[in-house]
Amino acid sequence: MNVTITPARLEGTVKAPASKSEAHRLLICAALSPETCDIDCDTTSQDIDATAECLRALGAQVTRTRLGFRVVPIPRDETGRPRARRGALLDCGESGSTLRFLLPVAAALACDARLTGHGRLPERPLSPLYEELVAHGSELGPKGIMPLSVGGCLSAGRFIIAGNVSSQYVSGLLMAAPLLDQPTEVLVTEPVESLPYIDLTIAALREFGVEVARKKVATPDGGALSLTVGPRPGLVSPGGVTVGGDWSNAAFWLCAAALGNPVRVTGVNPDSVQGDRAVLGALALLGARVSRQPGAVDVTPDDPRGTRLDVRSCPDLVPPLAAVAACSAGTTTVTGAARLRIKESDRLETVCACVNALGGNCSTTEDGLVIQGVETLPGGTVDAANDHRIAMMAAIMATRCEGPVTILGAQCVAKSYPAFFEDYASLGGNVTKEA
Repeated sequence: MNVTITPARLEGTVKAPASKSEAHRLLICAALSPETCDIDCDTTSQDIDATAECLRALGAQVTRTRLGFRVVPIPRDETGRPRARRGALLDCGESGSTLRFLLPVAAALACDARLTGHGRLPERPLSPLYEELVAHGSELGPKGIMPLSVGGCLSAGRFIIAGNVSSQYVSGLLMAAPLLDQPTEVLVTEPVESLPYIDLTIAALREFGVEVARKKVATPDGGALSLTVGPRPGLVSPGGVTVGGDWSNAAFWLCAAALGNPVRVTGVNPDSVQGDRAVLGALALLGARVSRQPGAVDVTPDDPRGTRLDVRSCPDLVPPLAAVAACSAGTTTVTGAARLRIKESDRLETVCACVNALGGNCSTTEDGLVIQGVETLPGGTVDAANDHRIAMMAAIMATRCEGPVTILGAQCVAKSYPAFFEDYASLGGNVTKEA
């Protein structure tokens, strides 16, 4: 599907969709706990649905309800251990979180599962998680080939993960740890990037009765964060949990507001452990005024200006922040974003291409972007490159363009925010869809 947007001002109130980061974690914990759990999650997406479908394949009953999901967990054997369906094929879709979370979980369940995926997912790296799982008893199929077979039985112990690679590896191991027979330590070497996502996993486990002991430790090569989880049967169903609003997707509306569109965002918690609430501080650095109201956030332009943004803890914010930077006086330098090269697209290149296609001035560096702000954007055509965040970025940039903006492959927003263009139109956007 291609979408053409005729520039118009957006105005009104929009509710943030449910956080897929929280939903992944809560669904997995619910499926591994001993009793049924209701998850309040008022929206879903392709990535959330991929995790739900994988859990069904493992033997859990995951049904959509009026308020969210009801999860009847994986059946248990006589020892109380989850007895997952053997030989299950787990289709992770294009969700990196689903793959990296469920790979160690499947290894801990010892159910001879296979994991597959689509798009760029088979190309996305699994090291050093892959090697750590093998070192602890797992028998994995060759890297880069899907379906990836997961045999053997994961044993407890110390897992060492570099903190500057992917927090998803750490999160997957933490969610697998309560299934093991002995305490498990995940040692994350410094520097630890995307720490808020690890905190999100720790918070989800706490909801299900599992405490993660954390401390800083010295290592021969420097420092590390030690995370220790006790053995099974640690998970306990709380009966019901709630998925918070998604700061990652709310960021697009907040950045649209910083571009001069009076949009109020509701449904986000300023005290959330989601790292992408850092969008508020980033927008302040870009010269916007941020106002927190009860249950809502307002952003207004004040003194738009370029700045320096280190996004090591919140790389998913780069597309919407780049849209604001493209229209802010001066130069904005983005650093700490090297991991964006292995997302649904090479997101540094596609963000840069989006800015330039619409008349902006952007170049890439090894780990970031340099954006020179311009006064006007003529508009143009943007290839979303099967990347949901590029499609949404182009849409909010269109509000500052003089001519139409066409987004090729705009259906990719369904990965995280299926109702994005409907919400865009409800705020006054002029959206024309073409098959």
